[in-house]
Order: sequence, then C-alpha cells, then structure tokens
Amino acid sequence: MSLNESSSMASAQISDQKSLLRIRGVSKAYGDTQILKGIDLDIYDGEFLTLLGPSGCGKTTLLRLIGGFEMPNAGSMELDGVDITSLPADKRPINTVFQQYALFPHMNVFDNIAYGLKLKKVPKDEIKVRVKEALQMVQLEHMMNRRPQDLSGGQQQRIAIARAVVNQPKMLLLDEPLSALDAKMRVQMQSELKRLQRELGITFVFVTHDQEEALSMSDRIAVMKAGVFQQIDTPIRIYESPANLFTANFIGETNLFKARVLEVNDQRIKVEVTEQKEGFNPIRDLPKPKFNVQVGQSINLLLRPEDIRVYYVNDGYEGLVGHVVDSAYKGSTLDSVIRLQSGNLVKTSEYFNEDDPNFNYKMGQEVRVDWVDGWEWILPDE
Repeated sequence: MSLNESSSMASAQISDQKSLLRIRGVSKAYGDTQILKGIDLDIYDGEFLTLLGPSGCGKTTLLRLIGGFEMPNAGSMELDGVDITSLPADKRPINTVFQQYALFPHMNVFDNIAYGLKLKKVPKDEIKVRVKEALQMVQLEHMMNRRPQDLSGGQQQRIAIARAVVNQPKMLLLDEPLSALDAKMRVQMQSELKRLQRELGITFVFVTHDQEEALSMSDRIAVMKAGVFQQIDTPIRIYESPANLFTANFIGETNLFKARVLEVNDQRIKVEVTEQKEGFNPIRDLPKPKFNVQVGQSINLLLRPEDIRVYYVNDGYEGLVGHVVDSAYKGSTLDSVIRLQSGNLVKTSEYFNEDDPNFNYKMGQEVRVDWVDGWEWILPDE
C-alpha cells in the first residue's frame, strides 16, 4: 500500500471517532517521585492530540511510554486492539520526531529518510517510490541530495517528519519539535504540521507547553498538571469552558472576578460581584452552574480579555471602577490593563476603532469595566 493510499484510509476513519490507543490506569515513577498517577486516555484514529502542561507535569514521560522508550510501573496500553504495554519501541508501529531532529549528518536527505526502510529490508525499488512520495508530502523533493547541515531548521524538521511517516506508522509522536525555531518559522511550521497531518491522516500526538500552539493546531487538547489530566477536550471548549481554575489560568489570558451568591433557583442564580470597596457592585442573574452552589458562597466569574467592555466615565455606563495602568495598540486591537479598586488587574482586548481619533487610554485614566450577561463562565472558588 502506498503512503497516499494509507493516508486516505486513515483520514476517512477520523469521523468515526475510533479509539486507536487505549491507555488505562498508567502510572510511572522514578524512585520516590511519582510522574504519572493512574491516567486514562483514549487517542482517536486520525486526530491531532496535544499534550499540554507546564514543565514537569508528565507530558514527555507519557509520550515516551507511548513510544516504547519507557515502560509503565502499572496500567495497560492497547494499540488498535493489540496490547503493547511491554513492547519495545522497535516493535511498535509508532514513530517519534524528537526536539532535536537526530538526522544523520553524514547521510544526504534521501538516505536519512530511507534508513528505516533499509533496516526492514524493503526492496530498493519500493524504497525509491516511498522516499520520493514522503519528500513530495513535505514539499522538499528537490533537496534529496543535500546534507542536513545544509538545510534550515524548518527544512530539517520536515525531513525528520518525512523519515518518520515513510514507515507508514499508525501514530506519530512529536516532542516539542518547534521549540528550536525562531518565532516566524514556528508559526509557519504550525500551519505546515497541521496540513501534513490532514493530508497523511496519521494520528499525531504533539507535546508542547505553548498554549497558543496547542489552541491553533489541535483537534483535542489534554491539559496536564502533576501527572494528572485536568481536562481533555476541544480547543474551543477548553478556552471557553475550562474545567477548573488551573486550566482557566493556563490556557489564554484570563480575568477572574470574585462574586457572592445571593439567590439559588432551579435554573438560575443571582450573584453580587464583590470587586469594589465602595459604591456600585453589579448584581448578575446567571445560569446555574453544574457544581453545587449555596447562598453566601464565593465563586469566580471567568471572562476573557475580548469579553470585557471598557467605558469612559462620561459615557454614563455603570460598571466596576478602575484606572488604566497599561495600554498598547496592536494593529487590529487595543490591549489594556485596568486596575480595579480591589487591586484586581483586568486585561482587555478591544477592536481598534479607526473612526474614533480619541480611541486610546491615558495612563491613570478612570474608566468603567463591564461585560454582557451570559458571557461569564462560572468556576468554584478553590
């Protein structure tokens, strides 16, 4: 079967949400340090899944367990119905692209890509076809006679991916492969990686600590903290509906407003935003959250910077009183930081109004902060 044929078949399967890899109760410790704590995870056939979290959370350890470079202390891993828990890396239909691409400097591009096929004693004619096909996929067929040291960082990465996919793996693991690139190349390669994944149809498991990278590239994101998953969901749901305060603060810019529950009904709650020491404290009528709430309880209202509305004092709007401590023109948006009476710093991002020559804020200027009812996401006070 050719690489293109296998790619088309895998692409067709993603819509069925078929579980390609089932991880159950997997734990991993080094000495007395517990890295992974009995985690469960289903990775679907043909999806782009990102493992996201701070340094030391266990994401790279999990990737190494999936790849067969480490063995778990407990739990099981089943790939396409086959138990691979104890299989070494070379026995698994999984390939890995490391942070350092590990290309052989003494070999040209063609031989680097063909290396794995030669080890498997694939016929020479088939090797030529598959290497050429892989190079076409990464749009570098004209580079086949170059040495790795003659290529740019982005080109080296694409060769490393071609070397991995030429083996037609069921899954491709990528361990922070963009971290060595400059900012502009990194953005370009994000689009390139997603394009390749769609064309190949191979399941990609991508490790990063960069939240914007995860949001822009993934079908699903698994947010990790201290060896435990905090939330596994689509980028939109993780951004708009985070499961807890850790996920809310780790993914994107976050504004949290303290509020006190005044009333609890079957479908709604009434709360008072408690951010002002004196004067107007907004009362909000909100949908009842999924967690239990009681009258008098303190909760958090989550709003992203683009959800915040800022008004001049003379506009006549009520809202939380604050003073501008920073304001920056970003081309399409005006991004500001406003300090409330409580000391809470509110980050705002407003579309820049080119028709209003006064659409800018002065340092120290008094403003009002407000938002549209229903745009809040309610989280318990942890």
